[in-house]
Amino acid sequence: MSAARSVRLDKLLANLGYGSRREIQGLARAGALRLDGADLGDAGDRIALDPDLPDRLTIDGAALDPLPGLCLMLHKPLGVTCSHKEAGPLVYGLLPERWRRREPPLSTVGRLDKETSGLLLLTDDGALLHRIISPKAQVAKRYRVTLDRPLAGSEAAVFASGTLLLEGEARPLLPVRLDVEDDTHCAVTLMEGRYHQVRRMFAAVGNHVTALHRDRVGGLDLPADLAAGAYRVMTAADVAAVFAGG
Repeated sequence: MSAARSVRLDKLLANLGYGSRREIQGLARAGALRLDGADLGDAGDRIALDPDLPDRLTIDGAALDPLPGLCLMLHKPLGVTCSHKEAGPLVYGLLPERWRRREPPLSTVGRLDKETSGLLLLTDDGALLHRIISPKAQVAKRYRVTLDRPLAGSEAAVFASGTLLLEGEARPLLPVRLDVEDDTHCAVTLMEGRYHQVRRMFAAVGNHVTALHRDRVGGLDLPADLAAGAYRVMTAADVAAVFAGG
């Protein structure tokens, strides 16, 4: 983000979910806003959106939340839904409550269904989101699969053929890579993201997926130390890894 760009402090903090502009002005008058250790008494002042601003601006003694352009990796647990509106536990409920009021809002980069766990990306950068999901980017996703019945041995060739047609669809799937781990465990790597694609692929060859976990997006692996339900802010290197291939 350019250091030359600036914005009113009350607008910035309101868009980051800290409250209304009136509430932000109240924080300023109460001495709760400090930049480089000095009080910011007027939240109507303009402030430069320098990349290091979260390290310099504090609110009630706490560091400022990440600036717009936020990108997260989240270890999605089972039982939560990638939605803003559906009933039941939602992935957004795993984030700080204030982050759910950010503008622009955080959105998932694609979706994992309720019964699928693993690596999920979220961002408030619409251009980045569309770049990742665009077919032109060819960002592969890898899933670890547990099956109800042993593999027959022909699945890899069928998936790689580019001719597999899912029920109810008129266009065959792009080729999918299958790596066998044992009779009932394998990994599949695919470029598309059709509705319940992995589950429907195995149903088409007479099997049933009992567990599904995504562990890689592009060249970005789910960190081994990122527990289910936890998240972390992605670095520029993490974002670059997404486009580096897998």
